[in-house]
Amino acid sequence: MKDRPIFIFFLAIVFFVVIWGVLYPNFSILITSFQYKGVWSLANYQEIISSSLILRATWNSLWLSVLTVIGSAIIGGSMAMLFHFLEFPGRKLFSALAPLPLLMPPLIGVIAFIFLYGESGILSRLVVKLLSLSNPPWRLNGSGAILAVHIYSFYAYFYTFISTSLKQLDYSLLDAARTLGATHQQVFFRVLLPLLRPALIGASLLTFMNSMASFSAPYLFGGGTPMLTLQIFNAKVNSQWELAMAESMVLAVISLSALIWLTRNQKKTIGGSKGVSLTTRHAIESPVLKLLALFVGIITVIIILLPPLTLLLISFAQDGAWTMEILPPSYTLANYLKVFFSQSFLEPVYNSLVMSALAAGAALLFSLPASYLFTRTSFWGQKVLVILTMVPWALPGTVLGLSFAASFNQPKFFNAGLVLVGTFWILPIIYFLRILPLVLRSTQANLEQIDENLESASRSLGATFFYTLRKVTIPLILPGAISGTALAFATAMGEFVTSVIVYVPSSRPISIEIASQLRAFHLGNAAVYGVLLTIIIGISLIIGRRLATLESNYNI
Repeated sequence: MKDRPIFIFFLAIVFFVVIWGVLYPNFSILITSFQYKGVWSLANYQEIISSSLILRATWNSLWLSVLTVIGSAIIGGSMAMLFHFLEFPGRKLFSALAPLPLLMPPLIGVIAFIFLYGESGILSRLVVKLLSLSNPPWRLNGSGAILAVHIYSFYAYFYTFISTSLKQLDYSLLDAARTLGATHQQVFFRVLLPLLRPALIGASLLTFMNSMASFSAPYLFGGGTPMLTLQIFNAKVNSQWELAMAESMVLAVISLSALIWLTRNQKKTIGGSKGVSLTTRHAIESPVLKLLALFVGIITVIIILLPPLTLLLISFAQDGAWTMEILPPSYTLANYLKVFFSQSFLEPVYNSLVMSALAAGAALLFSLPASYLFTRTSFWGQKVLVILTMVPWALPGTVLGLSFAASFNQPKFFNAGLVLVGTFWILPIIYFLRILPLVLRSTQANLEQIDENLESASRSLGATFFYTLRKVTIPLILPGAISGTALAFATAMGEFVTSVIVYVPSSRPISIEIASQLRAFHLGNAAVYGVLLTIIIGISLIIGRRLATLESNYNI
């Protein structure tokens, strides 16, 4: 085989990353979970089984994640259906604002909820004053608060997935069902929902995984509600490493089981997912229904916009001046000036930018040869290798952080003597592994759409492999690859769960600084960081979307 050395080189790169970054750290967690005070034992798992607190935390994490999926599916799915099938005043504006929570990492959403709905929040104080109450009629803690934040943060997955799928459906199947006498309910449940199954399962997987791995909402709103991620964090803080590893394995098993089950069910769908006929929106004729749709749309937009607008408002509030008033009584630019002109305050922003850029750039460089290997070649164990590259995304961030903390905390033979714990490099490496599946899947999807005859024609005309790769293949897949890289960069910028496990104070990212400012009651500073993070993520996603549109210019 003429290109065999290149194939071996690409395969060696993929094997190195999978073995060193995926298998070895997670195997270390498994091994450590079966140790107790340096001796092989089942004591950690026995403690989990016998501890009512840990069992309750596991159950709470599980049922809250299931309810998050159901609630997000109802809200996100309903919005996608209404905006796609109905025409009413303000529809375009409402549909454009619907995915806004995607710009706000879960930590930022949690902080915005505190400022808005907390006991001292703006809306809480307004209700207390209007109704002459002594206390707000609600408390922002416990399972209800966690569920509310989760649904707000994750419903956009369902909205985005279903909206995209609705644009690609073959609506002649729906028309055929109606022609054969099917009722609207039968068309919806027996035709439309099966067609949307891949989108529903994809969104359910993302939502369930993110909810199970959630740390910000349980950490700040948990109150007396134990959650598994909190139990892992507390065990780590109390130096109960073996117990933390065992709890991490429980969390990993639940998440991977959901991944396997949902992925297997995703295949059980009917054809016709790429449409040749388009649907037409039905205009609402009744003036009463038009007003009702407009009213519901306005209420929905207000609910969506209130958290980010509250965050922006608080970022201008003077620290210490906001006591019992509904709104901050005085505003200042001091919070922004402090961040932009103080090296210590600007350092977390710089750290996150550098670490996220390094991680995203490395993911892009790795994904180019890996996607070529997975798409253009066939070899024994290929499917297993593809799945292993996706494992870091399937595992909760808590598990990923702990796996590296346990594997690279001292010189060992299998880690080549590298000690990453306590260094700057541990977070960029973990970010790289965490976001790698996003870039790899995006790059691979674009490469699969390219006609292999283009590369064959280049080779037949005498071009070398690398010349064809540089002049034909990479230009065709680069827009999509960079689009995925932009999404990965945005994800790394807002990563909090893995950061809180292994960060170093000297290289703390912006997410850790936000939590620190919040704990110190520097609300204005925390809000400024939140606004900056949201803007950075928004810009990166806009750039990615613009680059994605360039793909059509490269199609031949």
